[in-house]
Amino acid sequence: MPLNDATIRTLKPAAKSFRKSDGRGLYIEIYPHGAKLWRFKYRFLTKEKRVALGAYPDVSLAQARKKRDTFREQLAQGIDPSAERKRARLVAKISAANTFKEVAEEYIDTKLRKEGKAQVTIDKAHWLVSQFTDIADLPVSDIKPIEVLAVLKRLEGVRKHETAKRCRSFASRVFRYAVATARAEADPAALLKGALIAPKVKHHAALIDPVDVGILLRAIDAYSGAPITRLALQIAPHVLARPGELRMANWREFDFEAAIWKIPEERMKMRRPHVVPLSRQVIGYLIELQQFSRPTGFVFPAFHTSRRPMSENTMNQAFRRMGYTNDDVTAHGLRTTGSTLLNESGKWNPDAIERALAHADSNAVRGIYNRGQYWEERVKMMQWWSDYLDELRDGATVLPLNKSA
Repeated sequence: MPLNDATIRTLKPAAKSFRKSDGRGLYIEIYPHGAKLWRFKYRFLTKEKRVALGAYPDVSLAQARKKRDTFREQLAQGIDPSAERKRARLVAKISAANTFKEVAEEYIDTKLRKEGKAQVTIDKAHWLVSQFTDIADLPVSDIKPIEVLAVLKRLEGVRKHETAKRCRSFASRVFRYAVATARAEADPAALLKGALIAPKVKHHAALIDPVDVGILLRAIDAYSGAPITRLALQIAPHVLARPGELRMANWREFDFEAAIWKIPEERMKMRRPHVVPLSRQVIGYLIELQQFSRPTGFVFPAFHTSRRPMSENTMNQAFRRMGYTNDDVTAHGLRTTGSTLLNESGKWNPDAIERALAHADSNAVRGIYNRGQYWEERVKMMQWWSDYLDELRDGATVLPLNKSA
């Protein structure tokens, strides 16, 4: 028999809980302490289940019946009300943090940090988030393409074309993450792919004339700044590593007996470990460096603390102190110097040079095969390269290079 409010109000608690049915799966359960709770009982895939609908009188009889009818409609469509309710709660929980800044920070923590991306990548991502001040506090589901475009055009207005390009790409990844986590339905940044000014490709400044390289090496040897900075500049041209790979080097990565430097994959741009053969000259520099650096930890520690590596600007600032401009030479440009002169020498297989530079191979299978194929040649090449750099530094007759190589 269906219930009514008068009947429900007169229901008194007993020593044990008991139920009163309203029909079609809805009932109210009265507990010894006096609480009256609505329940909906149903079967799904032959299994009996129950869903709590709330306490009476907070949830009235009419409201309980309305919820019951909604659940019965879901059952008719093959939907489990209990599972659907859990999904709705999960969506509500996720949607609570739904501003662009909150979703972006969550994306960084979930997709970048937990996937083991390098700290420099995470720091750059946080910096990119800081560029979106105009939309940072807007719900991702409400952001329109024109609002994202306004942020990007502001960056273009101050000639930050490359930054605008990176921001659009980053925003697109954030919006796609928002879609995947049920907080947005589309990626407005994807529609802006062709709306930005294409940035001009700017190559790292580098010296490629052997005479100029010799002058640079002599200037490095005469550098009067911090000894650790000088030694970093002396080692960099020999090992052909990226500046970040070098300045964050740790002593545990070096094996003097085997004459190798093992760079872990998390610090490599291509996310695969890299091994550098060490020439006699590089080992000599490292031995000298040990008197200025702790026996463990960073090989090139920061000036004020050994717990952090040398700043990413230190080597380039040293070049500026020597009189070289940013258009003359950069720390990263030393790799271009090595690549150019090694290739022009005509003495070494181009693939061996690419492996020495830790460049990715466009053919994945070929890249795996070549990983160890050129090791012996690389060992000889790196010693030849160090010897050649010494000759250039000492002002010896420049070796003729094969310009057609």
